[in-house]
Amino acid sequence: MIELNAATKQYGSLTAVDNVSFSVKTGEYFALLGPNGAGKTTIVKMLLDFARPTSGSLSINGLSSALAACRTAVGCLGENHHIPPYLSGWQYLQRCAQLLDMGRSDAIDQCRRIVELIGMQGREHTKVNTYSKGMVQRFGLGAALIGKPKLLILDEPTSGLDPIGIREIRLLLESLKHQGMTIFLNSHMLSEVEKICDTVAIIHRGRLLVKDAISAILKDGDTLEDVFVRLVKG
Repeated sequence: MIELNAATKQYGSLTAVDNVSFSVKTGEYFALLGPNGAGKTTIVKMLLDFARPTSGSLSINGLSSALAACRTAVGCLGENHHIPPYLSGWQYLQRCAQLLDMGRSDAIDQCRRIVELIGMQGREHTKVNTYSKGMVQRFGLGAALIGKPKLLILDEPTSGLDPIGIREIRLLLESLKHQGMTIFLNSHMLSEVEKICDTVAIIHRGRLLVKDAISAILKDGDTLEDVFVRLVKG
């Protein structure tokens, strides 16, 4: 579903991503980990064509990430996404559906399905400014699911959430995984990643340190945090 081949991104003298290669299989739950400034968000930006690689290549579903056609299969939730507070969750989903040129009937059907999927029945018609951070995250994730994407890219989906909100988002993502969706996740919540991801890659200073199944990385009683700290500190 995702392929990086010697992807490199330079900003002047700064190399944000340095010759990174890895792949993510269809149906895989994958986490890209690294400290702040490691290059994680730059990789997401290149996958979504918000930035172009200086060299190397990235592809989604067999198509170059530079081609708009590849993004018809992608839903994305950014770390600091914003929903206008004067809208209801339903109105926000409807506007996102309109951006995909859906007919009115299809948009209504999809929004009903998504409201049920994210567990927001009964609150979809109240204003966003009455929602908790967890509820806003749910509707942000719901918007990313409009159009039934094959790939979901999430940048810190549990940022700012309390333990209950984190658990709610985790359970929702687990349900999507069981439906066969490919999920690409950036996160600092290593304990959550350890619970639900199949495969992780760890990058530091733009370079790939490891990419493997969690079951292969965690040995001798290690936690993912143990492995992460050991690799990053060298």
